[in-house]
Amino acid sequence: MRLFPILIAIIVAFALYLLVFERDRLLNFAADDSAVPTLEEIAETAPPEPDASGGRVVHVVALQSQASQIDSAVVLRGRTEAARQIEVRAETSGLVQSEPLRKGATVEQGQIMCEIDPGTRLTALAEAEARVPEAQARIPEAAARVPEAEGRLAEAEARLEEALINDNAARTLAQDGFASDTRVASTRAAVSAARAGVDAAKAGVESAKAGIEAAQAGVQSVIATVATARKEIERLDVRAPFSGLLETDTAELGALLQPGAPCATIIQLNPIKLVGFVPEAEVAKVTIGTMAGARLVSGREVAGKVTFLSRSSDPETRTFRVEVQVPNDDLSIRDGQTAEILISAAGKSAHLVPGSALTLNDDGALGVRLAVDNKARFAPVTILRDTVDGIWVDGLDAQADIIVTGQEYVTDGVDIEVTYKEAKG
Repeated sequence: MRLFPILIAIIVAFALYLLVFERDRLLNFAADDSAVPTLEEIAETAPPEPDASGGRVVHVVALQSQASQIDSAVVLRGRTEAARQIEVRAETSGLVQSEPLRKGATVEQGQIMCEIDPGTRLTALAEAEARVPEAQARIPEAAARVPEAEGRLAEAEARLEEALINDNAARTLAQDGFASDTRVASTRAAVSAARAGVDAAKAGVESAKAGIEAAQAGVQSVIATVATARKEIERLDVRAPFSGLLETDTAELGALLQPGAPCATIIQLNPIKLVGFVPEAEVAKVTIGTMAGARLVSGREVAGKVTFLSRSSDPETRTFRVEVQVPNDDLSIRDGQTAEILISAAGKSAHLVPGSALTLNDDGALGVRLAVDNKARFAPVTILRDTVDGIWVDGLDAQADIIVTGQEYVTDGVDIEVTYKEAKG
């Protein structure tokens, strides 16, 4: 009863033997005699042949590669960003009396977006302007008091001089016995009174001059009130600070706006910015003014110049913000689109190899295997750019025979038999 499973096991073992140990004969038997095998098939199916020294030779396919000069572009993933975006807000309170502008509309710099009802502001301005002539009339009136005060000062000084003369005469006569002590005391009192009069007259002059300054200050105060009233009226019209597109509707008719309340959001898309973040290992390759290009998710390609490179890195990602300014006359590029940014850098000599040719050595280093004097040799490389045609790598000599088929079956120093493959034009 167990004979049937045993037969199946024997058949499966025989089939595996044919596939593993007699693969070449099996393929030759199954293939058409007129079929011509490719270079890759020769490398994969041909068994190792003994060389003159008795070792084994591995068949491989190699590409004779010549280094080319390419731009070592810095490739970034970024996004588009509006050149300007601001939420325009009201500076005064009042009811909106203008019809709203709808989002998507184009506005010019200085265009009114929200118009607020003036209320009593025009009356306040007229009242302030009427006070200006009245305040200015007080200046001549105050100035007229100065000569009058100066005249009183001169009269007081004359009285003081007269009192000093009388006092001097009284004291002289008293010394000779011709005047009494009472008279001397009286002249002294007259001198003190005259001096007090002079001081009072000087204070009057200062007061008159202070009146002029007060009148001038009153004029300035009224003029400031007029300027404040006019500025308040100017704030009634909320205007666009720059030309752009409305991202939101403006405030609705009849809405009550308070200081700081939003009127609308406006963005400027021409020119537009491409924003990316450069790793610290490549930041030295980027300079302001360098040409840059980008491919949007839609497939459109644009070009511009680097206008900004941050001097401070992001504390979390250790990357540096870079901005590229791109023309957007038709406003077809929108804010926030994903873009692949390429910033040109100094050119490098590199080889274009198939992605399948890359391999790892025992230490985990990335590289390719070269055919050197019919022996395999590992060479580490650095990837510069990945394209649809292959991968540009750096780190090889100007001329290199790169193994593109069979590199996984050889190690350094293994004898190989090389079949060369033509490079793509």
